[in-house]
This record gives sequence, C-alpha cells and structure tokens, in this order.
Amino acid sequence: MKALFRSRIDMPTALEMTRGLAEGLAARGIEVVYDAGTGAALGAPGEPIASTDANVVVCVGGDGTILLAVQEMGRQRPLIGINCGEVGFLADLEPGDAMTALARIAEGFEVERRMRITLSLEGAPIGTALNEAVIMTSRPAKMLRFSVIYDDQPSERFRADGLLVATPTGSTAYAMSAGGPLVDPRIEGFLLVPLAPYMLSSRPHLISSDRTVEFALESAKPAHLVIDGQVQIELDPHARLRVERASDPALFIDVGRNFFEKVERKLRRL
Repeated sequence: MKALFRSRIDMPTALEMTRGLAEGLAARGIEVVYDAGTGAALGAPGEPIASTDANVVVCVGGDGTILLAVQEMGRQRPLIGINCGEVGFLADLEPGDAMTALARIAEGFEVERRMRITLSLEGAPIGTALNEAVIMTSRPAKMLRFSVIYDDQPSERFRADGLLVATPTGSTAYAMSAGGPLVDPRIEGFLLVPLAPYMLSSRPHLISSDRTVEFALESAKPAHLVIDGQVQIELDPHARLRVERASDPALFIDVGRNFFEKVERKLRRL
C-alpha cells in the first residue's frame, strides 16, 4: 500500500504530526510520500496530489485541508482526515487515535462514497464542490433577486442576501449555520438554503439529485460564487448557474464513526 500525506502547512503542530505519522507507517513497511506542498514545508521530497497513484490520502489539519485535497485530486482517492483544527467534522480521527487507526487501515478498509456537485456557468463547467457553493452579494446590506428552476421549470423567485446549495455532507457546514437541516450523508440530494431571505415563505429545499437545478440572477447588483470556501468567481448580474450531481464522488475511508454520533460529539457539545 502507498499512503500520501497532506498537511496544513501553516500549522507547525500539524506538520510535526504529519512527519511522525508518516515515519511511523514507513517503519511498518508502508510506502509513504508527501504531497508537494507538505514535502516542501518539511524539507522532504513530494509529489503532486493531482497525479498521485497513492492508495490512501491522509489529511492532517481541519476541514479546509480535506476540502482542498478533494478539490485538487485528479482522480478521487480514499481519504482519511486527522483533526488538528477546531471542529473538523470531515476528519474522523483525533490525534491520539491516529497511529493505531492508520496501522489498521493499512491492513484493509472499506470506503464511503460522498456525493459531490458539479457547477456550470452559462453552460461552461466551473468547478466541483463536496460541501457547498454559495452565491453572495458583493455589497453588504444589499439583497439579490433569484429564480430557481427545477428540470427546466421555473419554481420560485425570491430576494435574499444569497443562496447556498449544499450536498448532504455540507449540511453540517455553512448550510447548518444558515438554518438548513442536518441531512444523512447517505441521502443523495441538493440542499438549497436562502441566506437571510426577505420573505418568511422562502424556506430550505431538499431536492433529488436526479433533477437538474438552475439559478438565474435577476439583479443588477454585483455577486460572486464561492465553491467549498476555496474558489471564488465573480458573477455577471444576470448569470445562470446549473447544478448537477458529479460523476465522481469523494471517497472517505470508513472507520466506523456513526454520522449521528459525530453530530452529537462535535456539534451539540461545542
């Protein structure tokens, strides 16, 4: 087995943990490499995560580290996260459990597939998200006007500070803070959450991923799109965005952590 380690490089404790875990696995006869950025930060060789042939990707950091790794992988690889951030909902391992768990993973593991969404702007692909994509006003205290279209049929028009479309995995992130429901990640659907809507009737929607969903801006006010908190794109006043289920889901190594137990442990007890 070959394991690629990806660390949050601006956090010394994460880098040192990464080095220690990588050396521990190497001592057990596992082939270990660092991604290019982590290798440079540790003064060691590295390889691009976009073209790695590793069997497993180990991310040490927070949810941002994991989201960026998923964004950059050319082909999705089974991934496990070790939390060095604050909440780290996508990271299934805590530092004290990491070495034992990684040694067990090296002997074999099962994979949980997590739906992602693909976004296109005026017909041109612009990115893929594991958590969410957010359309937000570029001018504070100014509202945007949207139309929502399901399967080419106009469904709703509303005014809000923005609009968020999340996966079930992303339901525990920005969508939850914006008032959306928690969604079992085994469900495949699009979660639409208006941000500070003007009308009380503008409520979150959970839509089957078999449908196509489009958003049409109907406002002269400037806006931008943020994908997984990593990529930002300026939008024209009358931009039209299309959301579809991505053909390649993210692959998470299953370490037996129940979703609802994680909600209780990481979100309800903060």
